[in-house]
Amino acid sequence: MQKKNLFSVIVISFLVFIMVVSAKFIDNTHPISEMYVFGDSLSDAGMVFRATGGIYPPQPAYYQGRYSNGRVWVEYLSDRLHLTAKQTNNFAYGGSTTGNLANAYVPSLLPQVQSFTQTQQETNPNSLYVLWAGANDYLQGVTNASIPVQNVTGAIASLSKVGAKKFLVGNLPDLGQLPATRTGANSPSLSTLTQEHNQGLRRSLKLLSQQNSELQIVTFNANALYRDAITNPATFGFTNVSSSCLSGSNACGNPNQFLFWDGIHPTTEAHRIIADTAFSAIQEAGLTIQN
Repeated sequence: MQKKNLFSVIVISFLVFIMVVSAKFIDNTHPISEMYVFGDSLSDAGMVFRATGGIYPPQPAYYQGRYSNGRVWVEYLSDRLHLTAKQTNNFAYGGSTTGNLANAYVPSLLPQVQSFTQTQQETNPNSLYVLWAGANDYLQGVTNASIPVQNVTGAIASLSKVGAKKFLVGNLPDLGQLPATRTGANSPSLSTLTQEHNQGLRRSLKLLSQQNSELQIVTFNANALYRDAITNPATFGFTNVSSSCLSGSNACGNPNQFLFWDGIHPTTEAHRIIADTAFSAIQEAGLTIQN
């Protein structure tokens, strides 16, 4: 009798496993149909520019409200995902931190997400939700990495409550090795905070996935990408990975060979490479792309 009960338990467990795997497979067969972006200046495609009436970031040094000399990575990623402008919704603001602090022009990550979830009783489960934030917290003096990590994972949890399932989350490049920071006194501490942030984020995202099996959280390793570009610039077509192309209002003559446009932000060519890395991560995770 005990053997029969044990056999029944094994059979039921196996069937449940098959159902879970099948559900995930079926979900993956539906292509990404929309993209929602939350974050800071690395993803801002003109929000601060519009909020300030076209004053900042200033033209012509910066391209049409981007914090770069051209389009930013999420715009290139949208192209790779075959999404139209109407299918891409960008809430990212330059200067955003991860927490609840905000001013009239710059809502931070959690308020960005809140402004979206408050108007959504239920979301499209085939949308991709992109979150990349945290750098400004540390550049503005935060010294406890657990707080920005909690804010990022809290933003994901809030989005999941309204039905979001597919996420793309970036970690941070070495904030101590930016042109604006690499020779400063805070460079070592910023590098340490970056490492702590990325380690904490990896653990927290893994825990989120374990707590909710329906979530598909894809991470792209911006830290490794920047490190590779700085170590092997020729591989990426760069000749300068330590200083910025833009000096004051004067730009260099070969921006596509620079990793950095200004002291913090990458060139549009670097943004294109970031998008390629993110797209590869999406493909490797098995998410389906529109034809």
